Amino acid sequence: MEIDLIVLIPLLAILGAIYYYITKKNNYFHDKPIPSLATEPLFGSTRRLMMKKTSFSDFIVDIYNKYPLVKVFGMVDTMQPVFVVRDPELIKKIGVKDFDYFVNHRPVFGNNEDSHNSALFSKTLIAMNDQRWRDMRATLSPAFTGSKMRQMFDLIVECSTNMAKFYKDEIRNNGGRAREHEMKDVFTRYANDVIATCAFGIKVDSLKNADNDFYINGKKMMAFNRPIVMIKMIGFRLLPKLMSFFSLDLFDREQSDYFVEIIRDTLKTRDAHGIVRPDMVHLLMQARKGAMKQQREEEDREEVKGFATVEESDVGKTGKGVEMTELELVAQCLIFFLAGFDTVSTCLTFLAYELTINKDVQDKLYEEIRETSKSLGGGPLTYDAIQGMQYMDMVVSEALRMWSPAPATDRLCVRDYVVDDGDRLKFTIDKGTVVFFPVQGLHLDPQYYPNPHKFDPERFNEENRGKIDPCTYLPFGIGPRNCIGSRFALMEVKAIVYYMLLEFSFEKTPNTQVPLKLAKGFAGMRSEKGVFVEFRPRKKDD
Repeated sequence: MEIDLIVLIPLLAILGAIYYYITKKNNYFHDKPIPSLATEPLFGSTRRLMMKKTSFSDFIVDIYNKYPLVKVFGMVDTMQPVFVVRDPELIKKIGVKDFDYFVNHRPVFGNNEDSHNSALFSKTLIAMNDQRWRDMRATLSPAFTGSKMRQMFDLIVECSTNMAKFYKDEIRNNGGRAREHEMKDVFTRYANDVIATCAFGIKVDSLKNADNDFYINGKKMMAFNRPIVMIKMIGFRLLPKLMSFFSLDLFDREQSDYFVEIIRDTLKTRDAHGIVRPDMVHLLMQARKGAMKQQREEEDREEVKGFATVEESDVGKTGKGVEMTELELVAQCLIFFLAGFDTVSTCLTFLAYELTINKDVQDKLYEEIRETSKSLGGGPLTYDAIQGMQYMDMVVSEALRMWSPAPATDRLCVRDYVVDDGDRLKFTIDKGTVVFFPVQGLHLDPQYYPNPHKFDPERFNEENRGKIDPCTYLPFGIGPRNCIGSRFALMEVKAIVYYMLLEFSFEKTPNTQVPLKLAKGFAGMRSEKGVFVEFRPRKKDD
């Protein structure tokens, strides 16, 4: 009995310490003058999401709608106190005006603050903090101006025409009969080829060569629903310092090494032979040497921008920049790959779904595409032509509103911040806590978008777009930490829609799920049963 007690008492003490550790923040909001979601050990307020009872997008909408009359409310994400900001004016203050209090992202996948961390993700722009982030943003910003996108547009057109030709040949070889395809698979392969050529400087054809190494390694890297990845993500949430101590990365070493080797080989070859190619590798090589000059003010005056395109802040326009290490350059290519592989293909998947079930929108967009093609004499699409397609921009903007690939975005509070609305709301967002901007909740709020579940591109026509509060439309984030690649993503999306609709109509099949339901869990936005669409060839007189 005495031996049992000797074992039991320390065990109980350890269990008590663990329980305290995982629940110590659960009462954080009790002394704040704002409502908060209920909490429970380990999960905080997110058990339904963590246990795959709901999708991340639906989770954000549900919690957003729980307190319709408040500007901000609290929740606990596993063990992290989170302020969910619903009020557009407060979102603007935190994301733009008082940005210096919220300069960093939450370190979800490791210790961002350790500049000696060998984990590749920690070297990406999205994971960098404080002055390191400011310097890198200023270094990379000139690579994403309109003129630089124009230089890469021919590479995107090449990938788009290859895809349209592949499906035309497939139908011809199938006796003229159209077949259904799963859109996430289709557009992941397209996005893979675009990123391969634009960000890694190599050509792959993921339609003809379905199992190419680049695509397979990308798929493995993006498989966030694998048990080992889930364990790592929980580890980063609960024991971030321990994960950082062992230099553990979110990505498997095999996939990281594969992409690192590609970039290093490309850099060596180009340096040795003076090869210049209009792609991201070349731009990053210039940025690494500090060779790019800012031409943004002149470009901003001349360029026609899509509604969803975000503006670069003074951080990117006037920052001093920094010379990148080779590993940092590789890391930027990697993050472009991750964003392009998943986010762009997700946008295209849900856009194709909406065009399929809204034939009037598809027909009107096709008419604009046909007119544009005529104006080009049947020649290849140009950057200026795609930028001038107003209805195309309206359609893409509406797709990003209804199906935002990033249902929420976050900021980490780096020093105590007092919220005071001048009325009755006053409290402190403490250093080390997190702020959520519930993007999908805002996008589906009938206060800002009447009949929000209706796919209606006219919300973004010339007359209506001026009535939209910019802080209620955040597909690419807000403020200095918005998405640096919005121009690239938008031209990539528009180019493939142009070429596919020029050749095919998108048609429903018996496998097209209507209404669409989202897969449960927090690992990326995807449909429950896939999005199946038939590519039906257009008649010559269409």
